[in-house]
Amino acid sequence: MSIHKMSAKQSTSGTKARSQMASVAAAAISAAGNGAMDLASYFKCPACFDYALPPIMQCQSGHIVCKSCRTKHTLCPTCRGHIGNIRNLAMDKVAATVNFPCKYANNGCPCTLLHTEKPEHEETCEFRPYCCPCPGASCKWQGGLEHVMPHLMSSHKSITTLNGEDIVFLATDINLPGAVDWVMMQSCFGHNFMLVLEKQEKVEGQHMFYAIVQLIGTRKQAENFAYRLELNGPRRRLTWEATPRSIHDGVQSAISASDCLVFDTNIAQLFADHGNLGINVTISMCSMT
Repeated sequence: MSIHKMSAKQSTSGTKARSQMASVAAAAISAAGNGAMDLASYFKCPACFDYALPPIMQCQSGHIVCKSCRTKHTLCPTCRGHIGNIRNLAMDKVAATVNFPCKYANNGCPCTLLHTEKPEHEETCEFRPYCCPCPGASCKWQGGLEHVMPHLMSSHKSITTLNGEDIVFLATDINLPGAVDWVMMQSCFGHNFMLVLEKQEKVEGQHMFYAIVQLIGTRKQAENFAYRLELNGPRRRLTWEATPRSIHDGVQSAISASDCLVFDTNIAQLFADHGNLGINVTISMCSMT
C-alpha cells in the first residue's frame, strides 16, 4: 500500500508541475493577445533579473531560472525547491516569438531582438561599456564613451596629445629589447585619435612593428575618417592608408590579421634616425556620397 501511495503522490506532483508551466505559457500568450503587459517580463529570472532564454529550465513547481543562475544555484530562488532538469517546452515556444531588450538597454540601446539574435548583437553593441584603449596596459577600467578621454587624461598622463590633421608620431628608442608599445593622441575634426606603434618579439630574436590608428568613438563615427601612415627616408617611402578602428574593436584583431602598417626590424632601421622612428600621420574626413 505504501508503494502505491508514493507513486500516486509522484504522479500528482508531475501533473501539478505540468499544469503550472502550461498556465504560465497560457498567461503569456493571453498577454500578447490583449497587449496587457510586456511579454518579455514573463521571462525575467527571479535571481538576477536577466532573461531566461531557451533552453528554459524550471523547478518542480514551474518557476524558471536563467541559464547562468541555474549553474550557481541548486535551489529555486522563488520557492526554495530543487532545481532539476525539467525543460519548459511551452515557454521555449513562446520565447521564439518574443522580442527581448538588449542587455545594454540601461545604457541607451533601443534594440529589441529575438533571443537567437541577441548574442551576436550584444557582442558588438555600441552601448556596451568601453575598455581602456591603452595597449599593453594592465588597466581594467571600463566606462561610457564620454568618460574615455577623462580616464586617459587622469590615469595615463604620460600620453602626449598633438593637435592637427598632419602630425609626426615620434617613437623613441625603437631598439629597446623585448615587446614595447608607443602611444600618442591626435586631436582634429572635433575627435580624438589614438596612434599606436607596437613592437612584438618573434622567433629567433626577430621583431615586427605594427602601426595603427584608432578613434575614440563608435564604429559608425570611424567610418567617416581615413588615416595615412608614412615612413620617409632617403629615396624611400612606405605608406599605409585605411579606416581607423573604433576603440570598441581595439587594435589586437587588426594586428593579428596584419590589417595595419607592418614592417620588420630591417625596414625600421632604413627609416630610423639614431634609434628614433618618425611616422607621418594624416587624418582626413571621407567625402559623403
